[in-house]
Amino acid sequence: MAYEKVTVVGLDLAKNLFQLHAIDDAGNVVVRKQLRRTQLLKFFEQLPRCLVGMEACSTSHYWAREIGQLGFKVKLMPPAYVKPYVKRSKNDAADAEAICEAVTRPTMRFVPVKSCKRQALLMQHKTRDLLVRQRTALINAIRGHLAEFGIVTSQGRFGLKAALEALNTAEEHLPEPSWQPFMHLRTQLEEISNKITELDRLILKWCRNEAAARRLMTIPGIGFLTAAAIAASVGDASEFKSARQFAAWIGLTPRQNSSGGKERLGRISKQGDRTIRRLLVVGATAVVRRARLDAGSFPWISQLLERKPARIVSVAIANKTARIAWAILRRGEIYRSANA
Repeated sequence: MAYEKVTVVGLDLAKNLFQLHAIDDAGNVVVRKQLRRTQLLKFFEQLPRCLVGMEACSTSHYWAREIGQLGFKVKLMPPAYVKPYVKRSKNDAADAEAICEAVTRPTMRFVPVKSCKRQALLMQHKTRDLLVRQRTALINAIRGHLAEFGIVTSQGRFGLKAALEALNTAEEHLPEPSWQPFMHLRTQLEEISNKITELDRLILKWCRNEAAARRLMTIPGIGFLTAAAIAASVGDASEFKSARQFAAWIGLTPRQNSSGGKERLGRISKQGDRTIRRLLVVGATAVVRRARLDAGSFPWISQLLERKPARIVSVAIANKTARIAWAILRRGEIYRSANA
């Protein structure tokens, strides 16, 4: 049977139709096949246990777990690293062939396969982010509609409180057709705020029961949301060879355009985990704000603020915080300040 010669499989994932490309030890093509969703696992049961490559995407972790349970060695790769191996025209067959070739490269970087539990934990963060965006949209809608009737309040938490108080006060003076829309917006805002609070309680409870998250919360600029996101995303810190590689995975290291021995560093790459990067930068911004009030406790940050804009300093602190987080996860220790 020809399938017995298969040593490497490249699998291009989709919703219903999957493209498979398999080769033998000599690199000869053994199988080129399109499979439906219901046929995929049944087909893999016929293959000898070998290396399987896939691009990292929303469903790749599920399929990696399912195929891995059959005894295959599954590796996920960032799509950006697979793209250079695509020859000319882009189609499913060409993508599967590129995946099959890329997974065998010794210098290829791989994405760790997330467990079902870790994906469930990260779903809490994604749902919270969605609710926060919806809450922001509702706040902007309320403030915008009030402004149309001459009621203007400041931005931020206190501005929202003033807007709701102004709405209660002016409701009788507003035109009757606006009463129902304002009531719907206000009710929906309260419901979403309560849901965000409920998710915060769940995430905080998990953090208190997770040793890695508790250690991360000892780092300045890392709260329970950031600690939970990092601890849930990084199952094993040893998956990253160094602190810089971990910071690069988050997207906090500068882009390089170096040549001829000259180093040219640009802005951060922003090619990693968007949620963790945003949380780290927000936490770093809080540290910068505190450093301005107490320069003696943060000499390094104070000196940096004298030379660089606050936003650049925040990103630099986020980069440093990410490296500290990797060291704490790797060594199983807590944060100890250099000034202590």
